[in-house]
Amino acid sequence: MSNDPRQWITVSSADLSAAIDPLGAQLSSLRDHAGRDLLWQGDPAVWAGRAPVLFPIVGTLAGGTYRVGSKTYALSRHGFARGRMFEVLNSSPSAASFVLRADDSTFAVYPFHFELQIAFALAGPTLTATASVRNAGNEALPASVGFHPGFRWPLPYGAERAAHFIEFEVDEPAPVRRIDSDGLLSPDRHPTPIIGKRLALRDELFRDDVVILDQINSHSVFYGAESGPRLEIAFPDARYLGIWTRPGAPFVCIEPWQGVTDPAGFNRDFHEKPGIFTVAPGATHSMTMTIMLRG
Repeated sequence: MSNDPRQWITVSSADLSAAIDPLGAQLSSLRDHAGRDLLWQGDPAVWAGRAPVLFPIVGTLAGGTYRVGSKTYALSRHGFARGRMFEVLNSSPSAASFVLRADDSTFAVYPFHFELQIAFALAGPTLTATASVRNAGNEALPASVGFHPGFRWPLPYGAERAAHFIEFEVDEPAPVRRIDSDGLLSPDRHPTPIIGKRLALRDELFRDDVVILDQINSHSVFYGAESGPRLEIAFPDARYLGIWTRPGAPFVCIEPWQGVTDPAGFNRDFHEKPGIFTVAPGATHSMTMTIMLRG
């Protein structure tokens, strides 16, 4: 994250204001009309991120490496986009877009000609974020992309932390997945902690790190408490949803993904990695998330 908020790009509406750091094209502030923070403000001692963009992988690679044909490459957890400076494509009072293009440094770890564009737009109580992956090369481009927003827990509307929950659009009866000590997807499936469409937030849920829904039915959730405004997070084209915090920390991440961490023991070609999508030469693949303040 940039150490100089003066470099951030700000957008606003009558109901919300936001600031985006070109380093990682990361949403770094989201406030209501009264200036109350809805987004976690980052603390390197706990978690320095605020709402990083995950690309070209989500999660961790088995052994820290992946293979394309006969060549092997290394990538750290969640890929490199969150640590790269994006170019500001355009900026207006209510919208801004950013782009990261392949260069020699990315070819060293990801041998594909890509353009990753992240666009933000504010209209009334709704922030829309869209990640678009364009294949600028002549061969199929395999990739994953994800959003990782960390929201304040509790929200700044007076309800205690223990009163907060995530409520899903429809029933979610499928078992959930967890990761092992290496950050890889465990083969075990666990009974869902969601009861009656509602996930009661408690630190014990996250003792074993992230909760992963890999058979999700919902395209949106509400986050908040019975009293006060809530956030509605919509993810119409996500294939997975991760929910995470560090136990005791004052944030909860609600993470729509198109991609997932490697299963334990995975050793096949990157094109076969679970959750990967493939973009044809000249084509673009997009993913959208909206955050709406309700109440």
